[in-house]
Amino acid sequence: MPPRATATRPVGTVTRGTTNPNRLRRMDRWIAAVHGAELRRAADPVAVDLGYGAAPWTAVELLLRLRTVAPHARVVGVEIDPARVAAAQPYARAGLAFRHGGFEVPVPEPPLLIRAANVLRQYDEGEVAAVWQRLCARLAPASASGRSGGGLLVEGTCDEIGRRHVWVALGPEGPRTVTFATRLGSLDQPSDLAERLPKALIHRNVPGEPVHAFLRDFDRAWAAAAPYASYGARQRWMRAVRDLTADWPVTDAPVRWRQGEVTVRWEALAPRA
Repeated sequence: MPPRATATRPVGTVTRGTTNPNRLRRMDRWIAAVHGAELRRAADPVAVDLGYGAAPWTAVELLLRLRTVAPHARVVGVEIDPARVAAAQPYARAGLAFRHGGFEVPVPEPPLLIRAANVLRQYDEGEVAAVWQRLCARLAPASASGRSGGGLLVEGTCDEIGRRHVWVALGPEGPRTVTFATRLGSLDQPSDLAERLPKALIHRNVPGEPVHAFLRDFDRAWAAAAPYASYGARQRWMRAVRDLTADWPVTDAPVRWRQGEVTVRWEALAPRA
């Protein structure tokens, strides 16, 4: 279990803090596409960039990208290392603030978005469920009328320059989907993304586990789609994903596949008990 918060100690541990400009662009594009309407409907939409690292680039970029779909969005960068918070203050401006904290998410209002990229990588697999539960409890709740699905937690891992990325999307009720995203020109086969599986899944890429079966089937579909490679990697990816839909609950449409993405229901990939 993560440590408890006290008046002076946030919940969690300091990460390595490595970051690069534009590293989270694939995640940001997806968030804007699938959660933009929810953010637009809110009078004061707040997003949290949790664990932004040694430099505030990802929080700055998140604000810019969210405002393309929700002009009133605000972003709060939250870091557990107070020195990083102090270093980020020169970048604060209207709609962008930086605060010291951790998994307790020290913002007064329930956020409509929490993004936690490359944060849980250093934690044990057994700690993930408790962290997810804590963060989901901080999200804005779904409305009784069904007009709002509530806040969204996006937690995942990417490589150092953002070419390969896998994330889990969770609502107030828990995990919903898993998204695989890649720069298609850098991909030899879909299972290359296995090294970027989030902590909840990375140790489950073994025979007998659903995520292993999914990546196996994805590689087979990719191989079968080889004739489409003459039209480019995008066309090959789209054909492979279309074939996957016969056996796996893919939740998105070709407009997202064209971006080098595919999203699958969490229940299909969740670790076996």
